[in-house]
Amino acid sequence: MSTTVSPDTSHQLAAVIFDVDGTLVDSERDGHRVAFNAAFAAAGLPYRWDVEEYGQLLHITGGRRRLTAFLERQGHPPQEAAALAAQLHADKTARFRDMINQGRIPPRPGVPELITELTDAGITLAVATTGTRDWVEPLLDRLFGLDTFATVVTGTEIPTLKPDPAAYLETLARLNLPPYHALAIEDSANGLQAARAAGIPCLVVTNHYTQDQDFTGALAVLNSFRNPTHTTDPHLTQGLTPHTLTTLLKNSPHTRTNP
Repeated sequence: MSTTVSPDTSHQLAAVIFDVDGTLVDSERDGHRVAFNAAFAAAGLPYRWDVEEYGQLLHITGGRRRLTAFLERQGHPPQEAAALAAQLHADKTARFRDMINQGRIPPRPGVPELITELTDAGITLAVATTGTRDWVEPLLDRLFGLDTFATVVTGTEIPTLKPDPAAYLETLARLNLPPYHALAIEDSANGLQAARAAGIPCLVVTNHYTQDQDFTGALAVLNSFRNPTHTTDPHLTQGLTPHTLTTLLKNSPHTRTNP
């Protein structure tokens, strides 16, 4: 195997792959957390996650894994914790779907406009998320139309969660694209690591929970899709557009491996 710098044609942007939670929607603090607490209350459990505690728990990817780890810390034996987590997660998901149907989970500002602009520019859109399909699809359909995305890869079919690259590798396989023709947009260090491990250049748009994480290796870091007040790239002060994303990818120090 030899590694060579990709030719200019390898930097052509063919697809943008989005994470969902915290990226397309700012859903963790006032969405999932609220639904988890309602599930705790319905089960007669004394647990309530405040904003700060939930932020710490988000270091564990996947809601069911998060629940299991938390319950074990509260003294539940592992087998009991796993069973209880499954029950609570199912209830939480149903409650979160209700929130989606009620329009309580909006897109992040600037996201609908960016998606429309990318579609109009002929750039393929996809999703790679650790969220489960039973709430991811209804959310995407309500906010953007499910057919907006060429493929949606979720934690339901890819149980190996980020920072493992499995979801991104599956997305690339479905799109039949090499990683240097794609760009990932994430909100967290785990997501960034997953994209980079799959060989995909990654842009980060932070939120309340992720703003202080380590984003070494990201193409750029912003705090908003439109008119960010913080960015590591002065060319992005007006936000994300097909042109800025294409330029980012073209200027990235990217390599590919050839046999």
